[in-house]
Amino acid sequence: MPPRAAGQPAYPTPGGPGTPVRQAAPSRREAPVPEASREVPPPRGGGRVYGKARSGSSPVKPLNAPSASPGGSHGGSGDGDGGSASRMPGWRPKRPGRLAVRILAGLVVVLLVLAIGGYFVVNSRLTRIEALTDYEGRPADTPGTNWLLVGSDSRAGLTAAQRKKLATGKAVGRRTDTMMLLHIPEGDGRPTLVSLPRDSYVPIDGHGSNKLNAAYAFKGGQQLLPKTVEQVTGLRLDHYMEIGFGGFVGIVDAIGGVEIDVKQAIRDPKAGINLKKGPQVMDGGTALGYVRTRATGAIPDLERTQRQRQFFSAVVKKAASPGVLINPFTSVPLALSAADSVAVGEETGAFDLLSLGLAMGGNPVTTVVPIGSLPTIDGQSVVKWDRAKALRMFEALAQDKPVPKDALGK
Repeated sequence: MPPRAAGQPAYPTPGGPGTPVRQAAPSRREAPVPEASREVPPPRGGGRVYGKARSGSSPVKPLNAPSASPGGSHGGSGDGDGGSASRMPGWRPKRPGRLAVRILAGLVVVLLVLAIGGYFVVNSRLTRIEALTDYEGRPADTPGTNWLLVGSDSRAGLTAAQRKKLATGKAVGRRTDTMMLLHIPEGDGRPTLVSLPRDSYVPIDGHGSNKLNAAYAFKGGQQLLPKTVEQVTGLRLDHYMEIGFGGFVGIVDAIGGVEIDVKQAIRDPKAGINLKKGPQVMDGGTALGYVRTRATGAIPDLERTQRQRQFFSAVVKKAASPGVLINPFTSVPLALSAADSVAVGEETGAFDLLSLGLAMGGNPVTTVVPIGSLPTIDGQSVVKWDRAKALRMFEALAQDKPVPKDALGK
């Protein structure tokens, strides 16, 4: 092909090979691109952004470009879409974290509602009694929290068949089988659980000296017993809780039984038990017989206080464990059973009972009032305290301090 003059077309045109054709002037912004190096333009609606294919048909917006919004804000319209959502209908940024946060927030709300609802249900079902009353000479308030825990032999609520099965007998009325003083310190110290033997020989206001459990049997016993304990210990009580046979069994069964290490084999038909030595899980009926029996030891009443402390610590620790509290199949029956089974002072609520359980889960010190002698007075075998050691024990608790080791009972 002969050489062509500058400005002539590269290929023949309808005007003939010699007809000059006017060509469009090249753009000022870019030099003419040879035919062979030109790229085919992308399909309409597509494009490439920073080397990658992009969607949409709108022009590419430069980074940090001013927004076209009336507010004149830069880098976006303020709704989190970077200003592009208005030009790309139907598109939303994917934020999976938002869904997780919403689900978590929903669960928290549900749990909060259930907890608040459960509190009011339990609180409304508690039986309250006027147990702690003011009187002249009552001990002043001391640091920490003091509970009087009373286990009565009340058969209230038990049918004849249940009394027979549990070997509770047919006795009427109420007497105290168990009395324990629990001190919960204000700080991080260990709680102290002290058994008060029911045969303790102490002065009772208006009745001379008698066994401690006699205070409960006298008229007005639910007020007289706490008053007697305050006067002989010098400690002001903050809370009172009482439970009978039926409630005892219900609470143990509600938590699926409790494991107890039996120190020696015990067979006692009167208590309805026949236990082998060693660790074993007890249901409510078996546990009741275990803490009531007097078939062991040279001093049955003192042996029984040891079993009562052992059992109480085990049952409360399990009840306050996460496996029980966060499981609705155990925590709900437990809460309802406890609410229906215990009687508390007017100053005590559901949160106080929860704090009691949590404190007992902290490996409490368990002991008994130091014993001095076991005389017989007026034909009755009684327990006299070691007065000096007992005073040191209760003075330490009044000061919210650990009890000296030599003042702990055995």
